[in-house]
Amino acid sequence: MDLPQRAGTSRPRLQPLPGRRRFATVRAILALMLREMATSYGRSPGGYVWAVLEPAAGIAFLTVVFSIGFRSPPIGVSFPIFYATGLVPFLIFHDLVTKTAASITFSKPLLAYPSVTFADALLARFILNGLTQMMVAYILFTAIWVVQGGRTVPDFPAIALAFAMLGVVSFGIGTFNCFMVTRFPVYQRIWSIATRPLFLVSGIFFIFDSIPQPFRDILWYNPLIHVVGQMRHGFYPSYDAVYVSPVYVFGLGLGLLAVGLVFLGRYQRDLLNL
Repeated sequence: MDLPQRAGTSRPRLQPLPGRRRFATVRAILALMLREMATSYGRSPGGYVWAVLEPAAGIAFLTVVFSIGFRSPPIGVSFPIFYATGLVPFLIFHDLVTKTAASITFSKPLLAYPSVTFADALLARFILNGLTQMMVAYILFTAIWVVQGGRTVPDFPAIALAFAMLGVVSFGIGTFNCFMVTRFPVYQRIWSIATRPLFLVSGIFFIFDSIPQPFRDILWYNPLIHVVGQMRHGFYPSYDAVYVSPVYVFGLGLGLLAVGLVFLGRYQRDLLNL
């Protein structure tokens, strides 16, 4: 004869409320961001300020140097603005993809804790470095606009769309590369070699419309061509970048993001043991 169960022993285990998990996620992301700031920029505020001003000064120097040799840009009358609208998106893309791809490697010691997930590590690195690059872009574009005497009339919604496209495609490729780099270390070298020509074929020194066929059709699949074109449309409202396809850029970024998250979730335990 079975003994009656003690009252309360058959109650199901209470699950944590979704709100608590979201709050824990926010705390984990903020903690990871603060850790990276302390590790990469030092514990003083001056370290982070220098991390913002250094790339801004470097880009400004390159802009001045190239302005001496290329006084007449393909569109507009200011080569610094034309060059910066191509170089800044490229450098932001390169930085965000590189930093996001190294998220697991950078935060691996903390991923052993149940409260920290690989998604927290990805978001923390992307948000921190994205905000840093946005400040660099703001300082640089504002400085050029003031020095040039306001020769352009920025279209802020168009510029915001360009940054949104840049953020989505950078995060998507960075997330996919995070799995590939962690699982196959040789992939990092392959990616580095394969993407070196991007500096020359992403529209930094030219406009897409000036490229002859069939090379124009091939370059169209480079997402940076669309980002740079949209950025220049924002600074040159008269420039009609009809080739720009936000749908393609968002689709590529979100597609690679989904694939990367699926593989990271599937092989998370294996990746942490590598």
